[in-house]
Amino acid sequence: MINGILKKNFSIIVTIMLFLVLFIAGALTYKGFLNAQVFLNLFVDNAYLIIVAVGMTFVLISGGIDISVGSVVAFVCMFSADLLQKGWNPVVVMLLSLVIGTFGGYIMGYMIHYYGVQPFIATLAGQFLYRGICYVISTESISITDPTYSFIANYQIKLAPKMYVSISVIIALAMVLVTTIVLKYTKFGRNVYAIGGNEQSAGLMGLPVARIKIGVYALSGFCAALGGIVFSFYTLSGYGLQNIGLEMDAIASAVIGGTLLTGGVGTVIGSMFGVLIQGIIQTIIIFQGNLSSWWTKVAVAALLCLFVVLQRVIEARGQQVKQDKAVKAETVISK
Repeated sequence: MINGILKKNFSIIVTIMLFLVLFIAGALTYKGFLNAQVFLNLFVDNAYLIIVAVGMTFVLISGGIDISVGSVVAFVCMFSADLLQKGWNPVVVMLLSLVIGTFGGYIMGYMIHYYGVQPFIATLAGQFLYRGICYVISTESISITDPTYSFIANYQIKLAPKMYVSISVIIALAMVLVTTIVLKYTKFGRNVYAIGGNEQSAGLMGLPVARIKIGVYALSGFCAALGGIVFSFYTLSGYGLQNIGLEMDAIASAVIGGTLLTGGVGTVIGSMFGVLIQGIIQTIIIFQGNLSSWWTKVAVAALLCLFVVLQRVIEARGQQVKQDKAVKAETVISK
């Protein structure tokens, strides 16, 4: 039974073990690294990326890809900052941002399924569109001074005298919890895995392929918009150059967390740990003090290559096991 659990969850176990190794290495190397707030800051500083990675995980599991999410986050920040500066109600601004993000994802999913547009091309168009609108709104940074946004940004949820998390962390963890339940225990989640495993077979089985594929991209758009709202709490500003390359961070987090780029395999929890691994690498570099922050990208690139190779090895081993079982079955039948 234990062997079965280990085989089924091998990728996510490796991810969690890597996170623990990095954390222990930091604790043994740097004074103050074991401070509880240092650990909590991994969530505080990366709450928006966790949310974006959640939506990306669904897309990758379904066999697609969404490279528009970084631009959606930047757009939501610019859009929110502009409307708030004009005196709009903050609740209306948030809801409108979520609707636009979700609808944009729906349109891209519709193009991908019904018009046969490659996911990379469809979402690349979305990336250019959202980023372009940012510069139409303003080429300069726009500050957010709305009292509601400022209150949310500065509010601290005390866990202990010197330990706190932000509201953004609660939002991110709630998204992880809800989407984990959706993936594991709902028909929608099982269908996402089925479509990612083999879309043609899923269609022959009578699964609603169109609805699921479009729904996955709509969910990714929603998560990107929500990540944009959370990021606007974090920075209290909007700027067209924000989050260039964020989509690659989200994809890297999902892959490091055990999501297959070929689809059909992945977990939201794994993607969250993928984000935390990037965060802990950044924290180690900050504690070191004499290294460029760009070393984070170098380390993540190395990990990404490692996990892609690991995925291929696991996939090849799985196919070999299936072939061996088929050969044994044919041998038994022939006898």
